[in-house]
Amino acid sequence: MNANTKRWPFVTEIVMILLALLFLSPFYFLLANSVKSFGEILKNAASWPSEFVWSNYSKAWELARFSEAFRNSIIITIISVLLIALFSAMAAYRMVRADNWFNRLLLLLFVAAMVVPFQTIMIPILKTVNVLGVNNTIAGLIICNLGLSIPMAIFLFHGFIKSVPLEIEEAATVDGCNPVTVFFRIVLPLLKPMLMTIIVLNALGIWNDYLLPSLILQAPNLRTIPLATFSFFGQYTKQWDMALPALTLGVAPIVIFYLFMQRYIVEGIAAGSVKG
Repeated sequence: MNANTKRWPFVTEIVMILLALLFLSPFYFLLANSVKSFGEILKNAASWPSEFVWSNYSKAWELARFSEAFRNSIIITIISVLLIALFSAMAAYRMVRADNWFNRLLLLLFVAAMVVPFQTIMIPILKTVNVLGVNNTIAGLIICNLGLSIPMAIFLFHGFIKSVPLEIEEAATVDGCNPVTVFFRIVLPLLKPMLMTIIVLNALGIWNDYLLPSLILQAPNLRTIPLATFSFFGQYTKQWDMALPALTLGVAPIVIFYLFMQRYIVEGIAAGSVKG
């Protein structure tokens, strides 16, 4: 092994460290400036705080009515994610096991829906929400989340379910299980890697979403965390000393959730690459 061959792993490691620092730099700016005074942020946003102003967090919590926003985000995210995972898994299972022209066409329509930009359907969504009478409600936002997220989830489940051996289901049917029992007790546990992947990805997207909640929710008591954080940015003034602590409080739960669940994403990718 020559010197150049030995040098490449070291160079690669250095490059990866530099890239990691680059991607982590926004977290430094966020955390460092969240405990600065407004004047110090404007003076030098890149410097280390000369004095830690921890009261920024308590003020931001009160001004943004963060307890309400946190509750709303939790309710919307949990209900939306669970319904997306359950409905898409059941739909994909039926489409795979009843392989006919109608289900193939239905899958094609779901795939086509994945490539439609959200900006092109904003106005139809608002009109539909108004017709249903669920505008400015958490239920209306959850319904919209289902409609926008289920196509991708069905597509992912559809490919994964094909790798589930049909013989297992046939054996359960012989033992007396009905189709509902076969799905929930046999098939669904086998879908755990993909199920967890879909839960994590949709939780990240729904928790951090700003555009859709801003269109559906107008009442101050229904604001989610992104909407509450945006309230510190006015037309002429930007309250950075309040917005950054609020942003930190909003990001922290979903980052912790992702760090705890990221192994399931790896398992889902690995299982999908080995099976089928």
